[in-house]
Amino acid sequence: MWKHYIIPESIEALTAELAKARGQTKIIAGGTDLMVEIRNGKWPELDTVIDISRLPGLDQIWHDDHDIIHIEALVTHNDVLKSRILREYAGPLVQACHKVATPQLRNRATVVGNLVTASPANDTITPLMAMDAQLVLVSEQGERIVALSDFYHGVRKTDLRANEFVKEVQFKALQPHQRGSFMKQALRRTQAISVLNCCVLLDMEEERIQKAKITMGSVAPTIIHAEAAEQYLTGNRLDDDVIMEASKLAAAATKPISDIRAADDYRVYMMQVLVQAGLEEIKDGSYLKKVPERPVTLDTNEGTHSPSGAEWDGKTIQTTINGETYVIDDSSDMTLLNMVRERVGFTGTKVGCEEGECGACTLFLDGKAVVSCLVPAPRAHLAKVTTIEGISSDEELHPVQQSFVDHGAVQCGYCTPGFVMASVKMLQENPLPDRDAIKEGISGNLCRCTGYYKIIEAIEAACGKMRS
Repeated sequence: MWKHYIIPESIEALTAELAKARGQTKIIAGGTDLMVEIRNGKWPELDTVIDISRLPGLDQIWHDDHDIIHIEALVTHNDVLKSRILREYAGPLVQACHKVATPQLRNRATVVGNLVTASPANDTITPLMAMDAQLVLVSEQGERIVALSDFYHGVRKTDLRANEFVKEVQFKALQPHQRGSFMKQALRRTQAISVLNCCVLLDMEEERIQKAKITMGSVAPTIIHAEAAEQYLTGNRLDDDVIMEASKLAAAATKPISDIRAADDYRVYMMQVLVQAGLEEIKDGSYLKKVPERPVTLDTNEGTHSPSGAEWDGKTIQTTINGETYVIDDSSDMTLLNMVRERVGFTGTKVGCEEGECGACTLFLDGKAVVSCLVPAPRAHLAKVTTIEGISSDEELHPVQQSFVDHGAVQCGYCTPGFVMASVKMLQENPLPDRDAIKEGISGNLCRCTGYYKIIEAIEAACGKMRS
């Protein structure tokens, strides 16, 4: 997979590694894109992976005295959903993060990583572009700040130099008179890349629009503005006729291609639909209720992004699995999934798609449910791992496991460990989920047999058992 895996413990160590890199080198944080690319052979000559997950303090979200919001490099999409600061001052970004992938992937995928990947279909770029975000890029030579709008040179092409990393994204906090809505159209409700997306952000004075931003994704090589629509909205009131005309102007500004997900004329048509829906949400205020007050994250806050301890020697992984300490050699070039199965012997965690889409390999890493096929094994160094074997005792099954048996929520059984792990973590996080929350909690898991009805019944029954 790679020849060298390095875990620097300071920004200075990271920039020094980047400065001296000679072979093909990649930075990894969440790894939800990079690990898929490596598996699919995109980087056949990959020499070094630099894991920045141990860099101290880079998992913070903060609001400074100049009214600027800072989101640092290790902040995940689920961190955004749980942030009161971002719910108050960056609503469109929170809406976008809620639409990204599934809870397991949102526990690993970082906002900065989503920006650096530079796909025009990535969801967080669109709202951050509307909010005039900037990136702080760091190298041994110091820092430089680049506007997000200037960062992209094309599809997956950015202004990032080989010796730099993105330390944070920053933008001015949205004010009470600003209203924003993020819209996404995809082929599935969850676990799907955008066919297209948009963000509508309006500055209002009473009922009149003082300034408008409409950014659109997956309709051009980079995220683009609907400039004619923005100009048209400025000075107008947000009535039905204005909404219709602005949405038509936005659609006319698109330059989409046809690909496996959608034809170009479909994207043009649907962009009008999305912009119209976004403007209507702002008009009726429903944009304020798009993200649940208590979204499912499958994270019980038992660990941090930055485990502390002795410096890693690049070879020996010392980790705790199901409450026992293991010292494992020669596993630094494999996934966490393969390590727990092949090197340690916990085979309950199943090998499925190996692209983070089926959830069969779900386990807990420092209290977070993750898909272990996309986690490098060295990330488990000094961390706490729980597999399906670790959630029950010798005397009895976990209530969720027993409920799956009682309600016939198992047919072939291959997906069951992943479903059980997601369900256990969901009930640890929220012992009283409603049916919508249950569906969101298992949205990262696929079953080809049961149709999900019995699975949902089993989880609902387990809730009652655990409460009693």
